[in-house]
Amino acid sequence: MLNSLSGRLIVLTTVFVMIAEIMIFVPSIARFREDYMLNRLERAQIASLALLADDMLDPDLEMELLKNAEVFNVVLRRDEVRQLMLSSEMPQAISDTYDLRDATALTLIGDALTRMLNPENEVIRVIGAPVRDAGLLIEITMETAPLRAAMIDYGLRILILSAVISAFTATLLFLAMRALLLKPIKRVVSHMQRYAQAPEDGRRIIEPSAGVTELREAELALQRLQTDLTQALKQKERLAQLGSAVSKISHDLRNIMTSAQLFTDRIEMSEDPIVKRMAPKLVGSITRAVHLCESTLAFGKAEEPGPTLTIVSLSELIEDAIEGERLASREHPISYTYCVPDGMTVRGDPEQLYRVLSNLVRNARQALMATDQGGTIRLDAQDGDDAWIIEVSDTGPGLPIKAQTHLFTPFQGGARKGGSGLGLAIAAELVKGHGGQLELGKTDENGTTFRITLPKGDGTV
Repeated sequence: MLNSLSGRLIVLTTVFVMIAEIMIFVPSIARFREDYMLNRLERAQIASLALLADDMLDPDLEMELLKNAEVFNVVLRRDEVRQLMLSSEMPQAISDTYDLRDATALTLIGDALTRMLNPENEVIRVIGAPVRDAGLLIEITMETAPLRAAMIDYGLRILILSAVISAFTATLLFLAMRALLLKPIKRVVSHMQRYAQAPEDGRRIIEPSAGVTELREAELALQRLQTDLTQALKQKERLAQLGSAVSKISHDLRNIMTSAQLFTDRIEMSEDPIVKRMAPKLVGSITRAVHLCESTLAFGKAEEPGPTLTIVSLSELIEDAIEGERLASREHPISYTYCVPDGMTVRGDPEQLYRVLSNLVRNARQALMATDQGGTIRLDAQDGDDAWIIEVSDTGPGLPIKAQTHLFTPFQGGARKGGSGLGLAIAAELVKGHGGQLELGKTDENGTTFRITLPKGDGTV
């Protein structure tokens, strides 16, 4: 109960009302004490007026007047003359004197608290102004035990009344908050739980209905969130289904294309001039198709294993990547060169790093072959203090704006006509698996440079 919002609301409301009542309680007790003593002064004045009316009062009647006024002595000052009007034997000496004529609020509160905390019965002198200007001042002596008992009784009644008011106020506030806040909040929570069970079901999206502005804004925000999430989940499901279908198609198509590639090798040996002229184009087309299928299958493997880190000779990796592409461009004026510090090694997965370099060199080769003018592909490496840096540059025409916008996005970042953009996406993912970064260094009409950064640290701070 106390852990719920409603339970805490009741407790806090009750506590706050009680605190407010306590702040009122102390001045009320002080006021009650002042009124109590003023009442005794007024009774004593009435008793003294009876004596003034008849100088020869019977002693028994005088004692009855003092008993009725609950005082021991009455002194009245009239016309600068101080006169003991009524008197009786006091049980003990006077312990304190209180002048009510010029007492401040703080003085009255302090005296009241002192009296409440002092259980001893004492005799005190009280000085006040007579009512209706019946003299200059009036003094009385009285016991404190009846005063303290009356103050305690009055305080208890105030505390009980405060508790009743607190409980009543808390109940009313709880009912109001329950209707205005708790029920709408529970409704929102219920909608969230219901939506979580089947987020793809658009019927479970919340319909805002709260009357409170803040709650309605929360419902509207939740509605937008649920709508976007439902659409994203549907799109993700479609993409997953599409990816599964593409992977299956690519697998079968790769097998078909591989078989066709074997037949084209034999066609190239034909002496027919037309066949010899068309065969290289056919071989190139089939090779690109096989490569696209292999790239699609590789990218579709969500279970791509992490890199197996070893110390690798960078020169050997670069030579292997260049050699494969040099054969593919033997009929084009493309030169390959690299500059690597002697004995430079890097920490990485040799197979994955080869795929990264091969992808970048292949892209550069295809960009140069598309110009029919040839060019140069260059690889440079630097052994920095915190990272190894490898740059792959070409003297091609540069990347088009569209390719730069979606450079590492699969199926959108293709830099050449018919390209899928998978090569760069796969390369970036493999470099990221090494804790590094693949980025575009520069691209313009003078060529393009890609930069690979491989950190030397282990990723710990």
